[in-house]
Amino acid sequence: MTEKLIRETTLPMRLFKRGKARDIWQWMDGNLLMVATDRVSAFDVVVGAIPGKGKILTRMSIFWFGFTKSIIGNHFITDSPTGLYRTYFGHKNDLQGCSMLVKKAARVIPIECVVRGYLAGSGWKEYQASGEVCGIELPQGLLEGSKLPRPIFTPSTKAETGHDENISFSQMTDILDDRTLAAQLKNISLELYQKAAEYAESKGIIIADTKFEFGLKDGQLLLIDEVLTPDSSRFWPKDEWQPGQSQKSFDKQYLRDYLETTDWDKTPPPPALPEEVVNKTAEKYQEALRRLIC
Repeated sequence: MTEKLIRETTLPMRLFKRGKARDIWQWMDGNLLMVATDRVSAFDVVVGAIPGKGKILTRMSIFWFGFTKSIIGNHFITDSPTGLYRTYFGHKNDLQGCSMLVKKAARVIPIECVVRGYLAGSGWKEYQASGEVCGIELPQGLLEGSKLPRPIFTPSTKAETGHDENISFSQMTDILDDRTLAAQLKNISLELYQKAAEYAESKGIIIADTKFEFGLKDGQLLLIDEVLTPDSSRFWPKDEWQPGQSQKSFDKQYLRDYLETTDWDKTPPPPALPEEVVNKTAEKYQEALRRLIC
């Protein structure tokens, strides 16, 4: 049986935000209901939908929230709010497995906290141009996919529309106007990456890079949104890693690579995704889930 695609949700409550992949609804007690849809984005544009993607992202995020809670608290409350599926909405088959009740942060930190352990993506492009990534000088002679001497913190802006922009730690500090908070975000992000990367390697997966998002509630810093999923990370098979080329992956890089072969200018509307690309991307998400958690 083909899984029903969840492209968009309509619920009897106030819409808090509709992002590229998530619909976020204002829950009755001041918290938020976060629904991971099957929408998929590339180059900051929603380009289609991947069957089962929302459930995979939700399951992985819940796992990682539990795995990292010794480092920092997070916004996750439950994936089964009392009465949500059975009586309140009548959306059991649609929402169960792809939604979670979360704490509403009083302030969302306007920074993508990116950690890179390997050289790929925009980091590789920056390195080719300047020998640096986000103002951090790296050794000469690194190849695409090279492991870095140590993980580096490379923040970016968090754009509501358009493209995020890589920035230096100094620029991040200026944006936040709080050196202590900036240092705390950097240190926690590096610690989260290190713990997750060691676990993933034991499961045969390299986390090449990932991004974290944070918020403040009652003065407490929380890990929010999604965490360590194929949408927010590059997952590579450890046994096939080879510097000097694009790596095989269990994330949406395959989808990005396909779109690069088209004449699309990376602005809406995107081209329609072939069924083969949709199915192959779904398989990669499923494989990441199977290797890391199942």
